[in-house]
Amino acid sequence: MKISEDVAVAATGDTSLQSRIRGDQLLAVRRTVLMSIPVNVMLGIASVLVAWHAGLGAEGLAWFAASSSVNLLRAVLARMPLPSELDGRGWSVDQHLLAHWVMALSGGSVWALIAILCDGYTSPQTLFYIAIQCGITAGSVTHGFAYSPIPISFITPPLLGAIGGLLYAGGFDRNCLAATILLYLFALIRSSRDSETAFIENSRLKNQATAMSRSLEIANDQATGVAEEMRHRASHDALTGLLNRSGFLDEARGCTHDNAQGFCLMLLDLDGFKSINDAFGHRAGDNLLIEVAARLRQDLSARFLVARLGGDEFAMLFPIAVADEAEALAARLIGIIAGPFSALDKGRVGISIGLCAQPRVDIDEMLVCADAALYAAKSGGRNRYHVFDDGLRARLDMRRDVERDLGKALADDALEVWYQPILGDGGRSLNSFEALVRWKHPKLGWIPPQEIVAVASLAGLSEPLIRFILKEVCGMMRALQAMGLPHVRLAMNVSPREMLQVDIDELVLAKLSKDELPPAMLEIEITEETAMNVQAVQGKLGALSAAGVQITIDDFGVGYSSLGALRQLHVNRVKIDRGFVTGISGSAENQALVQAVLNLAQSFKFEVVAEGIESAEDLRKLQDLGCPLMQGYFLSRPMAAHDAIEWIGLTQPAAVTARTAGFAGRPLIEEARLTLQ
Repeated sequence: MKISEDVAVAATGDTSLQSRIRGDQLLAVRRTVLMSIPVNVMLGIASVLVAWHAGLGAEGLAWFAASSSVNLLRAVLARMPLPSELDGRGWSVDQHLLAHWVMALSGGSVWALIAILCDGYTSPQTLFYIAIQCGITAGSVTHGFAYSPIPISFITPPLLGAIGGLLYAGGFDRNCLAATILLYLFALIRSSRDSETAFIENSRLKNQATAMSRSLEIANDQATGVAEEMRHRASHDALTGLLNRSGFLDEARGCTHDNAQGFCLMLLDLDGFKSINDAFGHRAGDNLLIEVAARLRQDLSARFLVARLGGDEFAMLFPIAVADEAEALAARLIGIIAGPFSALDKGRVGISIGLCAQPRVDIDEMLVCADAALYAAKSGGRNRYHVFDDGLRARLDMRRDVERDLGKALADDALEVWYQPILGDGGRSLNSFEALVRWKHPKLGWIPPQEIVAVASLAGLSEPLIRFILKEVCGMMRALQAMGLPHVRLAMNVSPREMLQVDIDELVLAKLSKDELPPAMLEIEITEETAMNVQAVQGKLGALSAAGVQITIDDFGVGYSSLGALRQLHVNRVKIDRGFVTGISGSAENQALVQAVLNLAQSFKFEVVAEGIESAEDLRKLQDLGCPLMQGYFLSRPMAAHDAIEWIGLTQPAAVTARTAGFAGRPLIEEARLTLQ
């Protein structure tokens, strides 16, 4: 039977220190009883042999039978099962100790009867039996160190019996021997008690150390559990239970593959999630994310890493055997997400997916590539996927080069601002210019303006870019003043991100004030997307409009800006998107749309510009419709500042008037060019 180290707990379920000590005492008693019985038996046999030799064989055998019976009972008691804390059966620790005490007293009483074998300590064998009793009592005290009542109960009857017998027999020698045995008894009792005290102290220290060790073990287990919980929380999304961005990146960097051609990273972005939040509240949005996460995990093996990177963006990384496997999975996931959701109409939610496959995992590179593919997928509409290909690779490489070099180019004034005329009077007279940023990269050549603006926003260079464009525009404004054309306005574009990231009103008005230029010569051109976010831009545009700066809406007609928004933003001019202008001569629908915008302009008192005129037929049709202002490559391409000055002199001679008598237009043009320098 396996005996628990903590017998007190096993016996009573009591975890107090006293109970533990009592339990240790019981264990020690059980061990020492089993150790002392063989010695007891051997001494008993020796006593029987001596009695047999003295002619008292029958008495000796009777005594030995009684002693053996007690020894057998003590051995059985020492091997009895300990009480179980599970079922509550069996004796308690104290009951076991009491039983051992009773059996020890019985054993001692049997040894006291040894006086029968030596005629009351008067026969020649007296010294032998006294020596036997002293030996067995000394051994009892030695073995019974844990619990003194047991050895004391064992040694007292035989030694007191010997003392009584010797005193009864009388004689000086016997009386002295009786006194010696009495002193011996006291010494054994004291030794037994001292041993018990020492045992109890050692047991107390051991149990306290054990309790402290267990407390430390429990504390360590708890600390380990808390640390594990913290690690889980740090690496998993609390809402969906998926890996979060940090956990996903850590897991992805440790990925290896066996028998696979490589890995595929999918970036998944929900279509229509913002409208769910706006229409049904954030709780509905959270429930949607939870259900989307569950759908993404279904039927996927453990080799898939699935994560929520943030917002409504998810990621999946998995090994692939063939390239088509990833595309098939993307198509299946689109179908899974397109299914109906709780409390939402079917088709209300979709998903766009960008895929990037590589022979090995470079998660940072794959995230960039998959993000580019995701952007391409979303540009194509809802529920589409796009695989990162050579075309996207070239565009990504270009963006990286642009992002790396744009800051230095701005610092070195390597960018340029070109100007495209906006003509009035049916396309015949100069009305204004649109300023367009240009950059001829030393490696990539001319960079599209929208790419420059996008990279500047991502690189934190929006404000330096706007300051550069504004500086160039102010220089052109001074040149126009020098030519006697203060009525010609200059329009500079401000993207939605720039509008949100930069205090455009403070920056523009401070520059105009410093250069002593009239705000009426400047026009801020924003997209219809910006105009839809009235609350975010109203204050800035209101300050500009109040100072005299003109406000223009670009790409009008492709968004959903309301007439109320146009009035709130103090819009002076709208530019009809080129998609409705290019080819208008052959499109009755576009003609009707432009006519409707022109009618609105008359009612709401704002100007209309048709941009994107690329043919004579389109020009004539717009003239027939009565469009007052026009812009397009057919009329004039964007030009560098000096070329724009020359263009004015060549195509708009009537607009250039001498400021003083005797000056022709040419000297004014030269002065304007010097102003630009």
